[in-house]
Amino acid sequence: MKTLLLSALDAETPQIAADLIRRGELVAIPTETVYGLGANGLDEAAVTKIFEAKGRPQDNPLILHICGAEQIALFCHDVPAAAYVHPASACTTFKVNV
Repeated sequence: MKTLLLSALDAETPQIAADLIRRGELVAIPTETVYGLGANGLDEAAVTKIFEAKGRPQDNPLILHICGAEQIALFCHDVPAAAYVHPASACTTFKVNV
């Protein structure tokens, strides 16, 4: 595995990170408190890399970020109605469509 250090001050960094994710690679993303590990959540090989990198058990689900409530049904089933009323207040784990 090759590590590439990108600078937040470099205007090309977002594009480089996006290209890495599109190619199935992992990207560490600093947050206010910790570093997140990002990948294409729809790429099974990339998701597997996250589990391997973190030593995470397969029964411990990951978060899939989406653009809005209209996308919930694309990726989940058994979604409570509250998720569509106010998604931010209905943060929960849904059963994923596989």
